[in-house]
Amino acid sequence: MEFTYEALDESAKPQSGTVSAPTQDAAIQALQRKGYTITALNQVGASKFSINLNLPFLGGVSSRDVVILSRQLATLFEAQVSALRVFRLLAEQASKPMLRTTLTQVSDDLQGGNSISVALSKHPKVFSDFYVNMVRAGEESGKLDQTFLFLADYIDRSYELSSKARNALIYPGFIFTTFIAVMILMLTVVIPKIGAILQGDGQSLPVYTQIILDLSAFFVNYGIFLLIALIIGSYFLYQYSRTEAGRLYMSQVKLAVPYVGNLYQKLYLARFSDNMHVMLTSGISAVRSLEITANVIENDVYQRILVEALEGVKAGSPMSQSLARYPEQIPAILVQMLQIGEETGELGSILERMAKFYNREVNSAVDALVSLIEPALIVTLALGVGFLLASVLLPIYNSTSSI
Repeated sequence: MEFTYEALDESAKPQSGTVSAPTQDAAIQALQRKGYTITALNQVGASKFSINLNLPFLGGVSSRDVVILSRQLATLFEAQVSALRVFRLLAEQASKPMLRTTLTQVSDDLQGGNSISVALSKHPKVFSDFYVNMVRAGEESGKLDQTFLFLADYIDRSYELSSKARNALIYPGFIFTTFIAVMILMLTVVIPKIGAILQGDGQSLPVYTQIILDLSAFFVNYGIFLLIALIIGSYFLYQYSRTEAGRLYMSQVKLAVPYVGNLYQKLYLARFSDNMHVMLTSGISAVRSLEITANVIENDVYQRILVEALEGVKAGSPMSQSLARYPEQIPAILVQMLQIGEETGELGSILERMAKFYNREVNSAVDALVSLIEPALIVTLALGVGFLLASVLLPIYNSTSSI
């Protein structure tokens, strides 16, 4: 097959022409081997199919991709390969279109005279503010290889911790959804048929059986309206959660849920300690570290606490004293350890120990939550279905026994 292409060569000059290849992927690979960055590719004689590598849906960049990329960068910088060559090489090897385009644009910016941190800062969807500032610190200290290893380890820890906390709620969520689905199915399909038999006998029904029959009639007659109301309510709740007030409220609710709120609190404290440790160890100032951590902690309650603590630090107060004003969100042990770190000048290592402590706490809390909630949900599911069936089957049994 023949393909026409438009691309940029290694000097960022536009190129165009045709290439023969058995498939579209083979054509892309052939052009990439020439050092071209493809902007459009069309099969000759077919309807036009343009590839815009800037579109996220053509292959987003995950945390795992950034971890692998950081380790590759560390290895290449340790081998004293030039920055421009490093990003050119990794762009050629990138399998995801968005990552390939990003690395190509970074290498173009480097060729134009920008520093690595400035080039990375132009791609916030891939490289966070935290990542960029760490790279800037590595440039200033001349330890880019160590910086990228730090970043890879940090992102790996953060991803693993967040994934474990999130995955712990998947199975209970599945069980709860199954329970609701089974109850709705019973109330709309099974109970109405059994209810017709019971009401046809003309016998007086127990109160609990009548409640079940009335609930079943409600779902059969008004279930569609209830579903519409739930959809509309979910839509407005989603829109509200995207507002500043809504994000704050949802963050407060997340922390207020019994037991689960304690898990999230430990998760955010682990994230705070880990972020601050990595940045302070890399030579970033406490003020800038707090500012970046506030932006990446992903909870509005803790974000506001850190922003207010940041103002206190700027005014000359110690970080521990600024955080001590929030005893419900910041435990006394963390405040005391921060104070020790400030007094001894070992704040970075103290935060590292606290990060490890809270990581272990999150892992323990997740394991305990899973071991507790799984049997509880299964028993609840069994009791709910059992009560439902007993409510309608016992009157039938009594009716047949009296014959």
